[in-house]
Amino acid sequence: MIKAKVSVMLLTLILLTGCLYPENRKAENRVPYEEQLQSVQTAIEEFQKATNGLLPIETKEGDTPIYQKYVIDFKRLSPRYLHDVPSTSFEGGGEYIYVLTDVEKNPTVKLLDVKMTQTISELRLRIKMYQDEHTYPPYGKVVSKDLYTLNEKKLGLKAPPTVMSPVTGHSLPLLISSNGEIYVDYRSDFAQILKNTKLKLKPGENIQDVYWQETPFVPAFSVPYTINKKGEPAFLEKKTS
Repeated sequence: MIKAKVSVMLLTLILLTGCLYPENRKAENRVPYEEQLQSVQTAIEEFQKATNGLLPIETKEGDTPIYQKYVIDFKRLSPRYLHDVPSTSFEGGGEYIYVLTDVEKNPTVKLLDVKMTQTISELRLRIKMYQDEHTYPPYGKVVSKDLYTLNEKKLGLKAPPTVMSPVTGHSLPLLISSNGEIYVDYRSDFAQILKNTKLKLKPGENIQDVYWQETPFVPAFSVPYTINKKGEPAFLEKKTS
């Protein structure tokens, strides 16, 4: 019964999200984004100069996760500060949401993968349908304090849920917290990033921002990370008194 309900709801979600996408998803919408990032960065800086430091961002709820909070509002940039909306942006028919990081000190343009957002939305729907019949989410194994894998069989999936890393192209596991929030396990991405940097990091130090500082992307849907005594990426667990 749950599989049938999930299938119907997922079909509805796919149809709705499909309608949100522009139809011109051609090759130019997946071109290298470095130049487009730079052009948007320049537009942001010009907008700030002209508006006494304001930022052209969409209004979000106060509790919106930091890496998803400061979404750039292209309607406020184009055409005065930006001739064309980037073809790689969601608004331009592409696969990325343009966001700002470090908004207080040095607003920096980065990317959030729309496909990741969609996959997590679909997974949340599956979990909700499961909970409608079983109350609790289909927890799997304990991964860290307050983080668990998901039981894919109970969700009607053939394999554990994952998303594709925008950095490496590898699969990243999706995890669930005790309060039902879905998170991406970025440890393998951090391992690759740290391999290519000369940063001196300490165990217990929050390294979450290293992700966007070293790549064009933000680690959306992530928990804090650190390194362990071996220098390997690990979840940063909150200390209890």
